[in-house]
Amino acid sequence: MKIRILLADDHPALLSGLKHDLSALPTLEIVGTAKNSGELIDLLNQSSCDVLVTDYAMPGGTHGDGLAFVSYLRRNFPALKIVVFTMLDTPAIVQELARLGVESVVGKTAEIKLLVSAIHAVYAGARYFPSEAGSAGRTSAPGAGSANHALSKRELEVVRLYVSGASINEIAEQLNRSKQTISTQKTSAMRKLGIERDADLFRFAYETGIAAASDGPSAKT
Repeated sequence: MKIRILLADDHPALLSGLKHDLSALPTLEIVGTAKNSGELIDLLNQSSCDVLVTDYAMPGGTHGDGLAFVSYLRRNFPALKIVVFTMLDTPAIVQELARLGVESVVGKTAEIKLLVSAIHAVYAGARYFPSEAGSAGRTSAPGAGSANHALSKRELEVVRLYVSGASINEIAEQLNRSKQTISTQKTSAMRKLGIERDADLFRFAYETGIAAASDGPSAKT
């Protein structure tokens, strides 16, 4: 019996190539492809599959993309086994996907055999996150709790204010801390989250709800 696969990606060439490569394997059957979240939901409502292989960022769909769409899939298709196939390489986002119940995250730069291994692993009931253990992969979740639990309260304060538009100087004044302390706490938070660029910090904060939360300023360090 073949594993029935649904594929979703907003890049037609990649989607076609992926379908070609996976269809050549005797254990897999591609039962449908989608270019955005709207098409994917239509397919899921019309036909059943064993494993969904989906991109993370697919703008333009009626159901959005990213963490919001994965959360929607989990609420409406709780039994669906999901492999996220993405260019994203941010550990904090991978942790959030794992927390939402995604069984595997595989990078698009990885060899196709890793994706094949992920499909077979999640079909068998395992969780597979090769980005967490190099090319060999592993079958355990990279973190069950929300990623922001790794941050201290003061680091969370700094991140929330920074992504809301405040500068380092403004945050230092508001929290009654030195500019050096604020800069150090921001750098520490990004290091813990595995984030190197401010743009990724903004995206992570808004997608995980850190930006929406608000704590009162703490005492001076």
